[in-house]
Amino acid sequence: MVRPYSMDLRERLVAAVEAGESRRSAARRFGVSASVAVKWLQRVRKTGSVAPDQVGGYRKPALEGEREWVLARIAEKPDLTLRALAAELSERGVKAGPYAVRSFFKREGLTFKKYTPRGRAGPAGRGPQTGAVEAASE
Repeated sequence: MVRPYSMDLRERLVAAVEAGESRRSAARRFGVSASVAVKWLQRVRKTGSVAPDQVGGYRKPALEGEREWVLARIAEKPDLTLRALAAELSERGVKAGPYAVRSFFKREGLTFKKYTPRGRAGPAGRGPQTGAVEAASE
């Protein structure tokens, strides 16, 4: 992830420009682009500080308001797929795709294991090698 430049670098560049150096030469001396120097000085004029804005942030989960309904729906019909549940949510007017539904279940700590009544009969493989056995017994 990209990180902002250090406060030390920002403050030294601004101090150099305020001491009389041009923005371009200060930018060259400190190894940043001229546009960065211009933006930092605009920020100082506007806010009084060279501190960067917040990078990233928190995004509210799409299904936060539908928690009770989703949990009740899964309790009512536990074999619903993510796509089917997303379709039901869109019918209710909630814009959420299968990924948002999966993220909701992950946050809630719910997992779904598929159970097939007719499990595997034996180990995976190519099956019995009858030709090799017959050739060895002759």
